[in-house]
Amino acid sequence: MGRMAKKSNYIVGLDIGTTKICCIIGEVIDDEKIDIIGLGQYPSRGLRKGVVINIDSTVESIKSAVEEAELMAGCEIDSVFVGIAGGHINSMNSHGIIAVKGKEITQADIDRVIEAAKAIAIPLDREVIHVLPQEFIVDNQDGIKTPLGMAGVRLEAKVHIVTAAVTSAQNIVKCVNKAGLGVQDIVLEQLASSESVLSQDERELGVGMIDIGGGTSDLAIFYQGAIKHTAVLTIAGAQMTNDIAIGLRTPNAEAEKIKHSYGCAYTHLVAEGENIETPSVGGREPRTVSRQILSEIIEARTREMFELLDHEINESGYREIISSGIVLTGGAASMRGIAELAEDVFQSPVRVGTPIGFGGLIDVVSNPMYATCTGLIQYGSKRFKSGRNRELQGRNLFDKIFTRMKDWADEFF
Repeated sequence: MGRMAKKSNYIVGLDIGTTKICCIIGEVIDDEKIDIIGLGQYPSRGLRKGVVINIDSTVESIKSAVEEAELMAGCEIDSVFVGIAGGHINSMNSHGIIAVKGKEITQADIDRVIEAAKAIAIPLDREVIHVLPQEFIVDNQDGIKTPLGMAGVRLEAKVHIVTAAVTSAQNIVKCVNKAGLGVQDIVLEQLASSESVLSQDERELGVGMIDIGGGTSDLAIFYQGAIKHTAVLTIAGAQMTNDIAIGLRTPNAEAEKIKHSYGCAYTHLVAEGENIETPSVGGREPRTVSRQILSEIIEARTREMFELLDHEINESGYREIISSGIVLTGGAASMRGIAELAEDVFQSPVRVGTPIGFGGLIDVVSNPMYATCTGLIQYGSKRFKSGRNRELQGRNLFDKIFTRMKDWADEFF
């Protein structure tokens, strides 16, 4: 019994990415503190641009990452919080209005107004994965975060709705289940990353967070503590690696190593005359290439990615509210020169975000590549504190969406 009680204090984040699968185990010490006690990662073999394309390969990679994390933590895990990304993710803002039944607003009224805001036409092949309240309006008084107990006759809710392709979400859950684990929740990756790298001040003042992974670059805009806009772009680190492989005529695996060792996203920072040796394909002799050429290849793709994201921010209508600038995170964000290039494109202050607010093996996870995985633990800890830990299983995943609606209302509080 003692072991089972301890086991329930573990929260596990599983980031199923395009280039790597990462599993991090956190132990809840008290209400405020989470210690990182285990980390495992393994190359991802079965995904493309955030979407599962080979179930068996993905299952094997998940098992390897989880076993490594379990070994480091000295414990066994049975369920995880999983991140979801990919070009199939869509989001929109919606608005619901109801008449308050009694003299003051109850939890039932809040649930009803969120249900009303969620009542939009969604194609049959898509399903809601998040309904995130932005603000409530009571009798034309806006900016209310928690209307519970207030007097009023009319209650409105503004919410941000995130939808995913049913099959893509089900395949992720199926892979995790086949690896012998339960899924406690699936979480939008940029929502998870924001939990671990953004400060409360940034969320209030207005911030754009960009999570640059292997297969996708995920954008989230926050203002007044609430998420206002999300978008997914299918240009990211894997495209940079591919460009290097083609430009330098070197195998993809070598291109990835070169990117990590010598990559710089801003050519102005590379000194003239620096050279690197690049392996060739087909057994040919290695060649010597200027590091500036490598930087030019990376900068061209990264600049294109940032310009598309800049366009997305402009189109969203939230450009003026990003007062505290842009936060970059994700594996590619640790590349030299990327913040300088981002400042050049976005014309805003830029910083690189690493996980904050943890104890334990914090030096091990203090890297932008672990933002999503540690964020899943932060997200899970909120569930843990409120005792809302229902497991989602395979095909029944979306049958349980309705029962989670009441929980989602609390994500805001």
